Amino acid sequence: MKISITDKNGSGIIRAFAQAIGATTSGRFVHIPESKGEGYLTGFTWGSDLRMMVRHYYLKEDIVIERTNELADGQDDVIFLLSGVYSFLQAEKHLAPERAYVFICVQALSSLMEMPSNTLFGSVTIAVSRAYLGHLFGEIDHPVVASLLQAKGNFAFETDLSPDLVKTAGDMLHQPVPEQLENRYYRLKCEELLCYVFALLMQREATPLSKMHINDFKSIYAIKQHLQAHLDEAPDIASLARRAHMSQPKLRKLFKQTFGKGVFEYYQSMRMQEAARLLKEKGLTVSEVGYQLGFMNLSHFSRVFAEHIGSKPKKFSALHVG
Repeated sequence: MKISITDKNGSGIIRAFAQAIGATTSGRFVHIPESKGEGYLTGFTWGSDLRMMVRHYYLKEDIVIERTNELADGQDDVIFLLSGVYSFLQAEKHLAPERAYVFICVQALSSLMEMPSNTLFGSVTIAVSRAYLGHLFGEIDHPVVASLLQAKGNFAFETDLSPDLVKTAGDMLHQPVPEQLENRYYRLKCEELLCYVFALLMQREATPLSKMHINDFKSIYAIKQHLQAHLDEAPDIASLARRAHMSQPKLRKLFKQTFGKGVFEYYQSMRMQEAARLLKEKGLTVSEVGYQLGFMNLSHFSRVFAEHIGSKPKKFSALHVG
């Protein structure tokens, strides 16, 4: 199913999505109908400066949302997507997990949201005006924070989730306060999530922020998808740069700006996350995983795995399998 939404001022996506799939609304909750899946969406709006949407559902059919944003004059929002922070429906229903990561970008002029069937969407999306971000974090003396607050034009950052983000997002699923305090409680939790995101950004190496054209975004994410699809092949920068129609220095710079890691470091990190998944979920042996991911030397595989995951693969497998 394809759904086209015109989102005025960034606040209409929940309502439009609900109408398109025939969802029922109860208070601030939109419940997915049983014929379409299970779960809910909910959201909060605190004036024009701060909004939050929580998604926790799965769908029985593929849905694509094509969204066009119509922003008010002077509206300059930054979007924080915390993807894959909820997972308990996944185990119950044997669902595919949504990829866990944090994505930060300016409010796009238009965007495409793909929601494959039988995938758990457990995420929090926060939209914050640049002015309010400055009120919250403008006193912080850190070059990456300053870059985000002052950036003109398009930019995007992506990073891993932290345990603090997952815990705080989990707290929001179980309202511990009376209904009269609900609005204030969730606003505090929303700002707490932003604090943890900024803590992650402050761990990044300080580099000047370069403007990115929409085609640069597409090229950088195409390179990322290529790396994910070829974890058994070491990346060749010259070949990737040709694929992206960029110079090698530009590719290196924009990739590190977006993901906080160089191309090879990011590739190696993804490779070890996949190794951990294969050991834990598929029950493969250490040698099977190593060879599947392109390692000819299992001692080298063991060293790299320990650097990224924190333990040797044999020990990791013993702890998580059986």
